[in-house]
Amino acid sequence: MKRYLCSIIIGMVVILSIGTYYVKVASSASSLPKYTFKTLEGSDKMLDPVIINASLQNGSNFNEPLTIESNTTTYESEKSYLENLTGRQNQQIETLVKEHRSFMRGKYSISSLYEDDDFLAYASVNSEYTKSGNMEAKFDIGLLEKKDEEETSFQVELPNQGRIMNADVRDVQLVHSKLQVLTMNDVNSNNEKQTKEVHLYTIDVANKKVLSDKTLVSESFTYPDQVDFQMPTDVAPSQPNNMVLISLIKGVNHEDGFEEKLKESKLLSYNYETEKLETVKKELLSPDMARSGYADGKNLYAVEMKSGKYRIKTFDLSSQTLTNDTELDIAANKEEQYTAAFKNGRVYFLLGNEVDQDVLTNKPAKLLIADIKTGKTLYKGETVINKKNSKSFELIIGDLEIK
Repeated sequence: MKRYLCSIIIGMVVILSIGTYYVKVASSASSLPKYTFKTLEGSDKMLDPVIINASLQNGSNFNEPLTIESNTTTYESEKSYLENLTGRQNQQIETLVKEHRSFMRGKYSISSLYEDDDFLAYASVNSEYTKSGNMEAKFDIGLLEKKDEEETSFQVELPNQGRIMNADVRDVQLVHSKLQVLTMNDVNSNNEKQTKEVHLYTIDVANKKVLSDKTLVSESFTYPDQVDFQMPTDVAPSQPNNMVLISLIKGVNHEDGFEEKLKESKLLSYNYETEKLETVKKELLSPDMARSGYADGKNLYAVEMKSGKYRIKTFDLSSQTLTNDTELDIAANKEEQYTAAFKNGRVYFLLGNEVDQDVLTNKPAKLLIADIKTGKTLYKGETVINKKNSKSFELIIGDLEIK
């Protein structure tokens, strides 16, 4: 009886402790300011699909993550234990988990996923170092046939893995029933030089083997020289894409920072269907504009400041031509950072953070929703705060998602 009584007492203590914790958390969160958007133009219904991930800061001693979703602020401390345990997930990942829970178990990277009407595919690199210091790397491959919910999963070794130090999956496509996996690899050069490469692996899912390992780009360099590969923000990372853009950046590391060699840097395009790797002419699209742009496999959307306004330039990736140049009805400010999202023919443009984060400004964040082709404003608003004592806080914008 004493044993059961002890267990009951311990259980009650645990329950009371958890209850006290959540009461304190709720009380703490309720004292924090709530942010909402005041509509200046258009309908506030346009805010329904908008998700803004941000944080509230008060100097260096306080940082509380928050989300503004459907114009409602929720702090991380207000979420349940299970929600905080899993962490914040990409909106597309959450949707896929709800629709295909069994297949999506343990899959968290949106750049490792591919989805069309018939299939959902996954490819990631699973690596570890042995006691001898060598890296063993394998692909984790998964394929789901949606019609009958039939799953295929297996592991297969990366070719030439003895020379690979790190492999990062950046894009996955299904082309002619074969999985195409684009990676950026750090390679062991066995000397003072460093080597970075872009690889395309073709995987036969039916026979569970790697058919080919194609090196698209390989660059070696010695410090203080530096080489890096960057890609535009993918606004449709799991959807079928015919083409990817890769910025090859070359430069030198100085004591005061990195200096890019603009003449040596270039922009490359790769077409999955034609298997052609081409250099994009700089007069059409600069590497800098490309890597800061937003791509969906068909178009690249580049943001430009001109004559005191922001402009959205649309480039057709297949023809490498400028197809649209739209002015947004929002004043350009070099002292403020922007983030953007593109979906269903609309641009969601959020202007918020100061470039100099050491200066507390408390300026409201501005949100503009516009038609990409015409530039017509569909919504315009700015953040307002519900508490008078909020001057000591600053809202730091993280990223913008659209449901």
